[in-house]
Order: sequence, then C-alpha cells, then structure tokens
Amino acid sequence: MHRILIIGFLLLLSIGQLEGQPTDSVKYQSLEPYDFHQQYLREDPALLIDVREYFEYKGKRIKDAVNISSSGNLEISTDTIDKNYYLFFYCSTDFRSKRVAEFFYDKGFRNLYNLEGGIVAWRKDGFPVQKGKIRRKRK
Repeated sequence: MHRILIIGFLLLLSIGQLEGQPTDSVKYQSLEPYDFHQQYLREDPALLIDVREYFEYKGKRIKDAVNISSSGNLEISTDTIDKNYYLFFYCSTDFRSKRVAEFFYDKGFRNLYNLEGGIVAWRKDGFPVQKGKIRRKRK
C-alpha cells in the first residue's frame, strides 16, 4: 500500500511539471508547401522572405519574395520591418529559415511561418519559381 502511494505521488508530481510548460513554446509554424502558400495568400500584411544567400536567391526563387540573407545583419531587418507583418520564411531545405524564424521571435515578432522542406519541397510539389535576372522597380 505504501508503494502505491509513493507511485501515485510521483505520477502527480510528473503531471504537474508537464502542465508548467510555457504556452508560447511554439515560436513559429512550419507548414507544408500547399498550406504555406494558402496561409500567405490569407494574411495581410504579409512578407515572403528568402533567407538564402543572394547568389541562391537570384538563381531560382518564389515570386514576390525579398532576399534577407541569414548570414547578413538580421538586426537591421528586425529594426525596419513592422512587427504587425506576417512573415513567411524559406530557404533551400528549411534549416536556415527555422533559425531566422527563431531569431525574429526573440526580437518580438509573433506571426511567423516557415516553409517545411524549403524551396526544394516547394518545387517538388509543383509550385512555380522565378529564375533569371532580378528587375528593380524604378521610382
């Protein structure tokens, strides 16, 4: 009987610790290409961010994406982007974009999405990419 009480106490103690998990432990949502695209179309204002290096970005990219390299100075980006924007990050396979999403979360951004599998999964699922020269808009 004494063992049952001890085991019961230990179970209650471990369950209590599970309930103490922070509710905001999810810093961003990772979405498959179809869901990522649908969520991007749904949100306003939204910004699609390619975190690969510039030479990768100018090769093939998702239409309307802006390039903010994960190896660049991300501090400047967090200072210039409004925290009310919904930010959609992608890279080649999603390794770098997850790190960047966490960085933005730590800087106070809360509407963050990651493309699961990166542009590789995007292309594999048949979604279009742009390639070639990047045209700059004239003012």
